[in-house]
Amino acid sequence: MPDITLPKVTIRSIAVAPLFGESPKGGWSAEIKPEDSVHALIAVHTEEGITGHGSVFTDGRLVQAAVDVLEPLWRGENALEPERVTEKLHQNSFWMGRGGSLTHAISGIDIALWDILGKSLGQPVGRLLGGTYRDRVTPYCSLLMEEPERMAEVIGPHRARGFKAFKIGWGPFGRRGSATLDEAIVRAAREAAGPDAQLFVDAGASDAYWPQGLKWALNTAQMLRDYDVGWFEEPLRPDALEGFRTLRRASPVPIAGGEVLTRRQSFVPWLSTGALDIVQPDVTKVGGLSEQRRIAWLADDFGLRYVGHGWNTALGLAADLQLAAALPHCDLVEFIGGSAYVDGIVAEPFILDDEGKLHIPDRPGLGVSLDPEALARFTHTPASLFAAA
Repeated sequence: MPDITLPKVTIRSIAVAPLFGESPKGGWSAEIKPEDSVHALIAVHTEEGITGHGSVFTDGRLVQAAVDVLEPLWRGENALEPERVTEKLHQNSFWMGRGGSLTHAISGIDIALWDILGKSLGQPVGRLLGGTYRDRVTPYCSLLMEEPERMAEVIGPHRARGFKAFKIGWGPFGRRGSATLDEAIVRAAREAAGPDAQLFVDAGASDAYWPQGLKWALNTAQMLRDYDVGWFEEPLRPDALEGFRTLRRASPVPIAGGEVLTRRQSFVPWLSTGALDIVQPDVTKVGGLSEQRRIAWLADDFGLRYVGHGWNTALGLAADLQLAAALPHCDLVEFIGGSAYVDGIVAEPFILDDEGKLHIPDRPGLGVSLDPEALARFTHTPASLFAAA
């Protein structure tokens, strides 16, 4: 019988490219400036010449520091073993701060290793993650809330592009102490999206000094029911576990959250105590695809929906698409509306079909290719993503 064992693919170096210049607004109290780095891309280069790419949701300077600190653990490792390698990084860095910037950086490394594994085997990552339940999925266009009179101009261009699902978040919602304003924003969004579109609402209570509490969330959830809102996201501060449990039991609309949590262990009390209807880990924060998949299947065991939080980059979206292929009940992915880091850094743009769905790439690895010329607009070190130093 012929030996079909793959030879080792050895990690040679890891490059970090912070993204600058067109960082999209986040709706945060301390708003993101275009020159801020809140996302960074990672390239894992191997001795055999295969490169994998990943994305990290944090300042590029922190990512570079993490990659440098972790270098003794990843250098010379086998890039064909993403779960083992990234678990090694987690296990041997707990004393430096579990769940923080190191975990975010490991997320990007893990995504890149899955990309390498897929390229080496000639298979899309989704198949390697467990199979192919679907070959396309509905993207929901993620947009910031504005004053009610502006919501039509916020949603309209993306509806014209073909989106049939929208999430509106942050902005003035819940921050002015006016239930009338909150409802007017949602009413305007529903009118702009149309009666048949899916609509989700994100309060963004992980923002600094969130002013509202449980009673506001309870009352707001009742209002959202009247506008056929599919879920109410981050309605309470991210550590308010007991409040989430109370809200979920009383709310007429599903309660979603989890984007600030990292590491699978952090999700266990939220899943096991009934604090959420929909769990939303971010693949560029939580520990990468290896961790994201485990959380998604754990949520399924508890009867919760998984919908990944995807406020990041084209590579984060590509990872979410591959995992969506490999899960039985994942029918949505997040897509930032108008972000240059989603639409402007890949060789082939994401295009919606006539039903408002995205095709899940079936090419080897993540199935997307970065555009070197386009990236030169957004990072000082684009060449490092394509060739080892």
